Amino acid sequence: MNSKLRLSALMLLDSSIVIFSIFIGYALLYPGESLSQAILIMSSIVLLVSHHLAAVYYGLYRRVWSYASMPELTAIFKAVSLSMIIVAVAQFFIYDKVLIRAIIITWMMHLLFIGGSRFIWRLFRDTRFQKPPLENTKRTLIIGAGSAGTSIVHQIQHSESPTLKPVAFLDNDEQKIGLQIYDVSVVGNMSCLENIVKKLQIEHIIIAIPSMQKSQLAALTNRCVATGIKTQTTPSLEDLWEGDVSISEIRDVKIEDLLGREEISLDMSSISNKITNKTVLVTGAGGSIGSELCRQIIRFTPQQLILVGHGENSIYQIYMELNQLETVRNGDVDIVQVIADIRDRKRMFHIMETYCPDMVYHAAAHKHVPLMEANPTEAIKNNIFGTKNVAEAAHENKVSNFVLVSTDKAVNPTNIMGATKRFAEIIIQNLAKESETNFVAVRFGNVLGSRGSVIPLFKKQIAKGGPVTVTDERMTRYFMTIPEASRLVIQAGSLARGGEVFVLDMGEPVRIVDLAKNLIQLSGYTLEEMPIKVTGLRPGEKLYEELLDSSEVQEEQVFEKIFIGNATPLTKEQMNIILAKMQEPNADIVEIKNTLIAIANKKEANLALTV
Repeated sequence: MNSKLRLSALMLLDSSIVIFSIFIGYALLYPGESLSQAILIMSSIVLLVSHHLAAVYYGLYRRVWSYASMPELTAIFKAVSLSMIIVAVAQFFIYDKVLIRAIIITWMMHLLFIGGSRFIWRLFRDTRFQKPPLENTKRTLIIGAGSAGTSIVHQIQHSESPTLKPVAFLDNDEQKIGLQIYDVSVVGNMSCLENIVKKLQIEHIIIAIPSMQKSQLAALTNRCVATGIKTQTTPSLEDLWEGDVSISEIRDVKIEDLLGREEISLDMSSISNKITNKTVLVTGAGGSIGSELCRQIIRFTPQQLILVGHGENSIYQIYMELNQLETVRNGDVDIVQVIADIRDRKRMFHIMETYCPDMVYHAAAHKHVPLMEANPTEAIKNNIFGTKNVAEAAHENKVSNFVLVSTDKAVNPTNIMGATKRFAEIIIQNLAKESETNFVAVRFGNVLGSRGSVIPLFKKQIAKGGPVTVTDERMTRYFMTIPEASRLVIQAGSLARGGEVFVLDMGEPVRIVDLAKNLIQLSGYTLEEMPIKVTGLRPGEKLYEELLDSSEVQEEQVFEKIFIGNATPLTKEQMNIILAKMQEPNADIVEIKNTLIAIANKKEANLALTV
């Protein structure tokens, strides 16, 4: 039925109901009296017109009545009540009296028949078009019998080709236990999870509690995954654009769901002051952290966003992604792609002079520990001299704020990558002492899903049938999601006063072997089917990482999950001597590597090598 035909049918139906209600109501109250009285004729005409106007105003002709529920019933109540009030007002002003009883009876019949006609159609659809369950549907447990869980059950039951069959709810609300919702029983609370899975032969689990705190959700998700049953979840309230949950938004559990890290409330005002209507430059904009920084920055509507990167494909990808956003399509944000190598000093100065950014986020770096152990010269060129080029160009062009994205591997490193990142911190700390630019570093641990993290490696190994390799069962790492890390980097940048080394609260360290086990189970395998192989530590690797060493610890947070570390820099003279030594044509790379690691570990005896 097309929209015009549907509208005509609804208006004809409503007109019949209006006429029927007012005349039958009057006849019931005043049997034997004439139905051709002027007040009755006038009232029916006014009610007819006012009903259609109210129905249009409250959207009764635009609603899909196959899914009618409380909002639709409320709209009917408002439209019917408003039209009856208009009739009463008309009677009073034209005839100086109001037929109160007739108005009330007509209102009741009007409401009953208008509402009934809509809900009869829903009942007809539910019974007429409901398909018998398919034989290959999976027995599904819904955790959460609130609005999200019940909505999902209803959508599954009425989907065209259902693959799931809801057989039970779990909910911690004791008053719901024993009740049936859409013919699905609430069989217990969440403490019964493992027993219910076995007893009811559950083949699929959906967690439908968008309002649950991340830490509680993580614990529940871990329990579901441990059953070996395929588990899916709904988005959190923060991720939902609207209050309702659609079945299309149900997704597989991700490894970050098992971390249980709570959402951070940012100081939007302070960030906006640094970014909104300003020019922002991001180096390494095509990388995991750099691209997510761009996604977060653009929410604050900068005037111009400069994407600087060495890889043309990755820069093009993030550029095309950002170009789909409404703020970019409307011309509110100008995005510029710049292909450049941070090791090219002249090019960095030219970029800063051309675009005059207000804020620089320096995310470009070599981060792969074993690869940099094999190529220490490249780590030095990129992480030290590349940072020096970008930072000094920012200083010369009076950039307001400069944020260096650093790493926990800069703390007491045993590898060249961590040592070069610590020296990069030293460079900006020294610049901060003499510059109008607020130079800061932000130090954090591993991010889940980045191109250099273990997660993509584990996924490839699982896809190939295993084994999944870990270097040591004792190894631990700090983890946070890429969006969380990026948001905290932006927040730390807004707190910059110059020279700080901000440290992000990464929570508790996670054993890599536990991460591997969880990913195996999330992929639908048991640990027997997908073995884990221990390969031994690689060159430069540590069993655990630190965000601060013992001399740098500072207990007080300057913002939620952000600390300031007391990282002591070298003097400018010491720094320049080391920089000069690294640039000598015949420099001994082994000696330079040992020197950088010694500096990062504050070993004064080895510092003598530099002077």
